[in-house]
Amino acid sequence: MKFTLSWLRDHLETSAPLGEIATTLTRIGLEVEGIENPAGALAPFVVGEIVEAVQHPNADRLRVCQVNIGTDKLVEVVCGAPNARAGLKTAFAAPGSVIPATGDVLKVGAIRGVTSNGMLCSTRELKLGEDHDGIMELPADATPGAPIGPLLGLDDPVIEINLTPNRADCAGVRGVARDLAAAGLGTLKPLSVDPVPAAFDGDLKVVIEDETACPLFLGRTVRGVKNGPSPKWLRDRLTAIGLRPISMLVDITNYFTFDRNRPLHVFDVAKVHGTTLTVRSACEGETISALNGKDYTLSPGMTVIADAEGIESLGGIMGGAASGCAPETTDVYVECALFDPKRTAATGRTLQVNSDARYRFERGLDPAAVFDGIEAATRIILELCGGEASEVVVAGAVPEWRRAIAFRPTRVASLGGVGVMPERQREILTALGFEIAEEPAALQVVPPSWRADIEGEADLVEEVLRIEGYDRIPETPLPRLRVIARPAVDAAQRRVFWAKRLLASRGLDEAVTWSFMDKKIAKLFGAADSLELLNPISADLSMMRPTVLANLIQAATRNAARGYPDVALFEVGPVFAEAGQSTVATGIRTGQVRGRHWTGKAKAVDPFDAKADALALLASLGVDAGKLTIDTNPPDWFHPGQAGMLKLGPTILATFGTIHPDIFDAIGFDGPCVGFTVELGAVPMARRKGTERPQLVLSPFQPLKRDFAFIVAETVTADKLLRAVRGADKAMIVDARLFDVYTGQGIAPGMKSLAVEVTLQPAERTLTDAEIEAVAARIVAAATKDTGATLRG
Repeated sequence: MKFTLSWLRDHLETSAPLGEIATTLTRIGLEVEGIENPAGALAPFVVGEIVEAVQHPNADRLRVCQVNIGTDKLVEVVCGAPNARAGLKTAFAAPGSVIPATGDVLKVGAIRGVTSNGMLCSTRELKLGEDHDGIMELPADATPGAPIGPLLGLDDPVIEINLTPNRADCAGVRGVARDLAAAGLGTLKPLSVDPVPAAFDGDLKVVIEDETACPLFLGRTVRGVKNGPSPKWLRDRLTAIGLRPISMLVDITNYFTFDRNRPLHVFDVAKVHGTTLTVRSACEGETISALNGKDYTLSPGMTVIADAEGIESLGGIMGGAASGCAPETTDVYVECALFDPKRTAATGRTLQVNSDARYRFERGLDPAAVFDGIEAATRIILELCGGEASEVVVAGAVPEWRRAIAFRPTRVASLGGVGVMPERQREILTALGFEIAEEPAALQVVPPSWRADIEGEADLVEEVLRIEGYDRIPETPLPRLRVIARPAVDAAQRRVFWAKRLLASRGLDEAVTWSFMDKKIAKLFGAADSLELLNPISADLSMMRPTVLANLIQAATRNAARGYPDVALFEVGPVFAEAGQSTVATGIRTGQVRGRHWTGKAKAVDPFDAKADALALLASLGVDAGKLTIDTNPPDWFHPGQAGMLKLGPTILATFGTIHPDIFDAIGFDGPCVGFTVELGAVPMARRKGTERPQLVLSPFQPLKRDFAFIVAETVTADKLLRAVRGADKAMIVDARLFDVYTGQGIAPGMKSLAVEVTLQPAERTLTDAEIEAVAARIVAAATKDTGATLRG
C-alpha cells in the first residue's frame, strides 16, 4: 500500500514530521516498508535559463547555448533539441550528475569542437515522462538555479506500508489516517456526505440474481461528461504510487480505490446494450475481453455483470474492454457495489487475475460506505468532467454488520501484559470508531463497519495494545523450571544423528529424496493401495514410499547416466505402510568397491558389503552381533539366495542383499547393486545399568587363536555353527569367525566344510595345554550338538 505524505494530510490534520509519522505507523501495526523521495534523484538538476542560443559553427542541428543557472557566470552548453531558444527555462544538469534514465555520469566534453559544460534535459532523460522530442519547458517564472524537484511538485515523499491480511480497512489512505489520529498524531478531517441532487431518472436498471454473490449494487448515470486528461494533481498522485494515468474517468476510479478503499467501475453508456445490467453467475464457456487486454473463459460460480448481449465486467475484479470508457465517452454509468470476498478470491485465483479491486474485495470492504462512496465519486466526476447526474439506482441492501462483543477491561492486563486505565481503553476504542455501551458485567463494544476482522474480546485487547504501544509491554524473563535444562534432543533423535555419522564414516554419501514415488515402482516394493495420494504434486510422485531403496536406486541411475556408476548412498528418513510411519536407515552400493589396479583384480559389490554396513550400524546402536540370527527369506525385492534378514529374537532389525533384477528393469538401472535397510524404531534402546560408564578392561595375557574345520550338511548355515561355537565357553571365547567354505573332493555329497577361527582370551593367567584342549573339546561338542557337525580329519 503506497501513498504520498500530502495525500495523507488530505485526511489527517497534523504537523508531525515524516519521521514521526513513519515511526508511529510501524508502532501501531502498519509497518513501513520504505519511504521514497522522488526529488532525491533530481537533487543535482536545477532550473537553467537559456540567455543565448546560436547556431553551432560545425553542425547544422546543434546550438551553442549560454545558460544562466543562478551563478555569476553563464554556462556554455551544446544542445541538439529543436526547442532550445533564448528565454526558455529548462532542466540543467552540471558535470558529475547522474542521468536517471541511463545511469550515465555527465562529464565535460567537446562536441564538434565546442566545449559543453553540462546538459539540458528532456522529460524522458529525467524519467518524468516519455517525451524526448525536445528539452523540458519549465514555467516562465521559475528561478534560475532553483532545484527542479520542488518546482515540479516532486518533493512529496511516498510512503509504503505492509498490510497484514486482516487490515483491509487500511488499504485506503483514509483508513491509515484514522489509525494515526487514534494514536494521537493529529485529527481526522471530516468528509462531506451531502448527496448530489439528481437531474434525471436513472436509465439503466440493475437486477441481482444471487445476493450472496453481490448483496448491494448502486449505479448512477452521469451524462454530458468530457473525458480528457486528468488534472496534474491527480496524475501526480497516481504516478507517485506506480499507476499510469489513463483518462479522467478511469483515473477517478483508481483514485477512489486508494483514497477511500472504495473500488469503482465506470461503463460507457453508449456501449451497454439494453436497459438492464444483471449481476449473475457466469455460464460455462462464456468469455470476456478484459481491460488488461486478455481474454478469459469463465465457469459457473464466477460473478459477472452482463447486459442484453453478454458479459461486461468481472464483478469485483476487472471491467470488460467492450464497455470501457474512451476519450470520446460522454455518458458514463458509475458502479459502486459489494461483492462476496470468497467468490472474488476464488475467481481471481482461477483466472490468475490480480487487480487492486480484487485485493480489496477479497479482504472485505466497508458495507456501510457504499452509498457515501457513490456520492463522493459522483461529486468529483461532476467537478472534473462536468455533466449532470441521475438518481442512484439501488439493488439489494446493506448487509447486517452490527455485532456486540463483551469486553472486560481487565483482560488487557491479563492477555497483554500491560496495564491500561479503563478510561484510556474507552478513549482508544472510541477514536478507532468502536461504539461502547456500559453494562455491569462487561462493556458491550460494537466494532465499526470497516472492521470486519474484529471477532472477539482478544481482538479488542489487541486494538488497545497496538495504539497504546507494544513497547510498553515490560520485558519479563520466563521462570526457570529446573536448574539443568532438559536435553533438546531425545534418544530417538540422537539415534538418527549417530546413524548418519556412522554411515558417512563408512564412505556412504547422504542423499535427501522425496517421500513420494511412482505408483508402479512403489507396487514392486509392496506398497498398499492406501498409500496412494489423493492430490499428488506430480503424476510420477503419486504414492507414499514404502521403502527408500527405490529412491536411492533412481539416484544411482542418474549418477550412472552422467558417468558415475560406482556410488555409495544412504538416507535416514520415513517410510510408510498401512500400519503407519517408521524411520529407517537405508543404503546402497553400486558398481565396484575396488576398481582395476596392479595390486589385484577389480571387485564388484556383493551382498556381504551391504551386510557389513547393516551390522556396523546395528553395533553402533548397541546391538550385540552375537545375539543376531539370520533369516534367508528376505522381501521379494531382493535377489533370492543373495539376501537375508538380521533378527533379534522374532524382531526384524535389518534386511540386506542384492537387489532383484526385476527392480533394475523397472527403474532402468544396469546393476550390480546391493542395499540394506535398518529399522531404527525396532532397535531396542540401550539399557543404563548405572550412572557410571563401563570401563574397558584389557587382559595382560596374550589371546590364543585356534582353527576348526567342521563338516556339516549343506542346509546348515554358517551363522548357526558360529552361534554354537561362541556359546561353548562365553567367558573364554571372545570371537569366532568363518574364514573358509569348501565342497568338492573329499567331502561327501550334500555336505560342506566350514572352517572357523576361534579367539580365546585368558583373563587371570596363561592357559595350559590341558585347559586349551578342554575348551576345544567343548567347542566340538557344542557344534556337534547344535548342528550335527563332525570335526574334519
